[in-house]
Amino acid sequence: MTNQKPRMSLQRRAALVGFATLAAGAAAFGLRSVSLAQKPAGTVNISGGFAIQGFDPVAYFAEGRPRRGAVAHSHEWQGARWRFVSEANRALFAATPERYAPMYGGFCAYGVASGYKVAIDPNAWAIVDGRLYLNYSMSVQRSWQADVPGFIAKADAAWPGLSVD
Repeated sequence: MTNQKPRMSLQRRAALVGFATLAAGAAAFGLRSVSLAQKPAGTVNISGGFAIQGFDPVAYFAEGRPRRGAVAHSHEWQGARWRFVSEANRALFAATPERYAPMYGGFCAYGVASGYKVAIDPNAWAIVDGRLYLNYSMSVQRSWQADVPGFIAKADAAWPGLSVD
């Protein structure tokens, strides 16, 4: 009988490094994991005063890229001000916000799966099954991409109990 430790796969190591980076970023911003017994979800990431940092959620679908919205084309929804690049995009969102709003209130999908509400980089995004998902950074997004269905399932389960003070 040998006394060797099992080796960790490169994919698992990358995921752990991604989580450590995410957790360090969360700690730097004063965010923390909270128990599932606390406040229900429903808050929107309003970093910078606007939902998803003022980026137009409709542009991800219509143009396939992030675009910063304009103050002239804004809309209030779920207690947050959303910006849009055009009146047409604002109207689309106002008519069916659930279709265009990012999952998990616009917080990082990988972070929510890990038990945190964390800020996002609007350039780290993906549309999966018609839903917009955002990530903390491009490196965290690469970790998230290692098991998108698994992380979505974990985030869906964690999301109702997360809260940011």
